[in-house]
Amino acid sequence: MPRLEELANIALRVPSILVLDLLYKCDIEGFTENLKAKNEDMLFKYKYVIWNMYYLGHLINVVVLILPLRHIVTLYLHILAALLLYMGHQISKDYVREELQYGYEGAVYLDSLAFNRFVSAMTGENQPVTCDHSAFIIFSADSVFRLVCVTLHVSYLDSLHHVRCPVPQVIELYRLLAVGISLWNQFAVPVLFSVFWFVLFAVQLFSDTMSAGAATSHQGFLFLVLTSVSECCATPYSLLGLTFVVSYLALGLLNLCKFYLGGFAAIQNENVMHRGVTEGVTLLLLALQTGLLDMQTLQRTFLLSIILFIVLTSTLQSMIEITDPVILALGASRNRSLWRHFRGLSMCLLLLIFPVFMAYKISQFFHMDFWLLILVSSCMLTSLQVTGTMLIYSLFMVELFRSDPIESLDEVIYWVNSISRVLEFLVALCVVAYGTWESLFGEWSWMGASVIIIHSYFNVWLRAQSGWKSFLLRQEAAKKISSLPRATAQQLDRHNDVCSICFQEMSSAVITLCGHFFHGNCLRKWLYVQETCPMCHQTVRPAPAGQSQASGGDPAAQREAQPESAAQEGHQKPSSSSTEAQGDDDTQQKTNYYDLSRNAFGLLNRINFCYSSRISSFPRVKLLLRLRFTVVL
Repeated sequence: MPRLEELANIALRVPSILVLDLLYKCDIEGFTENLKAKNEDMLFKYKYVIWNMYYLGHLINVVVLILPLRHIVTLYLHILAALLLYMGHQISKDYVREELQYGYEGAVYLDSLAFNRFVSAMTGENQPVTCDHSAFIIFSADSVFRLVCVTLHVSYLDSLHHVRCPVPQVIELYRLLAVGISLWNQFAVPVLFSVFWFVLFAVQLFSDTMSAGAATSHQGFLFLVLTSVSECCATPYSLLGLTFVVSYLALGLLNLCKFYLGGFAAIQNENVMHRGVTEGVTLLLLALQTGLLDMQTLQRTFLLSIILFIVLTSTLQSMIEITDPVILALGASRNRSLWRHFRGLSMCLLLLIFPVFMAYKISQFFHMDFWLLILVSSCMLTSLQVTGTMLIYSLFMVELFRSDPIESLDEVIYWVNSISRVLEFLVALCVVAYGTWESLFGEWSWMGASVIIIHSYFNVWLRAQSGWKSFLLRQEAAKKISSLPRATAQQLDRHNDVCSICFQEMSSAVITLCGHFFHGNCLRKWLYVQETCPMCHQTVRPAPAGQSQASGGDPAAQREAQPESAAQEGHQKPSSSSTEAQGDDDTQQKTNYYDLSRNAFGLLNRINFCYSSRISSFPRVKLLLRLRFTVVL
């Protein structure tokens, strides 16, 4: 029953939207002008009646649309009873007319033809209708009397009072936003308008197919579908329905991509940005900004094809955002499943070829200008992003079959991503520049200005700020690494340990001021995340030139350099206090080691996900055991 109620809740409201759509298409002004041309006296009599009936039709359909389900069912039962009454009246009228034309005035059962007509009228093909008609008359007798205003037990003022009283109480209890959300869910607005648009589109496509005939093969089926879709966007109601349909189609395509890459588990992990809302809102804003509703059918068809091209490009961009972490995780995690690699690579291949095909088709279909060039370039950027992802995946796979890691892998990944981001930023900047030019020297509107402002903030300013911040962090980390002393061969032999970040043997290393050895590239990637030492959590600072020369690169001398400099400034403590301070430093160092054992996994995961550093799980266990062993000591 709940499923049946949900189906009835949608199906019984669709006719109201269809009537509203037909009323919007009615040209009342043209009708009154034709009436004026025929007879001005008739126009003077019926002009206000026509307009009042037009507005009354809108009001009645809006009221029916927002009625509760049980009231809608009751209303449709009354309408059906009225129709059955009319059918019964017509059957009786036709029977009497035929009897008068036949001219027989005797008993019915004495004449075979008269008796045959009587039996056919009462028990023939109209028997089910007659039975239903009688049942509905018995069921709705009281409603029929109320419909014809014979008697009313409740006054209209009392009815309005009962309707008016609960509304402020509900708004005060749940607030206006909660009431709006509740009505949105109760009426199932997206599904309702989607069903309405599909019904409208099916009727329009069938009509165009029947009327086109042989011209369908000449024009092509795609053009016929686009023409039918454009015909179904002539009113705000149909445009809103197309918006929800596009949102559902985009959501289905994104869920299909998730299912193909990760199975059913991937569909459960929903992202707010991957629900198809962006595609629907994009179509609605572009349609309102370009005046899609006011255009002719052919112009609307061409403009709608461009808008759908932009929406499809946005959907492909969302598919790249889904595919990119999956394919990079396959390359960085040493996954041996060939089927998963095949699914990821095949999806990347589709996202690489399909945007190029779209750009080729749109360039063949329209004359190339600056605005269309921006659209094509944004579509080509999708293929460029997929190319960068596949290049990084190839580097991961090459490193997988190497015995030693690639030293400059992080730099290559950074510059590949940087090229893609810079090109995206340039395209977004061109869109803002062209939109500003059109707003200043072309047609200006508040809608266009708001879209340009939002686009400038999110796609230009935030991207530029994020990219510049990343560049400064890398530059600062490079300066710190270049200022740190390099370990000699004797120091590496004496240290006799692996890098604490990547757990690989160290043929070259840098030494921090706290005396720990790391690979230069590994420490640089760590400093991209935070500015403390991975082992003791002391802040990593550039080594002063005098201190580095005085210590000669010896870690012990570097650890003693800071107490000696403090003693020279007059802050030297007594020997007993120095011993206690040294013991406190050892305790603090062990505590820092223990703190690292608690959050090392989180920091290493941040490096792994942000900079694609391949760090296996077994060396992490070795790190944890070594840190706990240090605490015990």
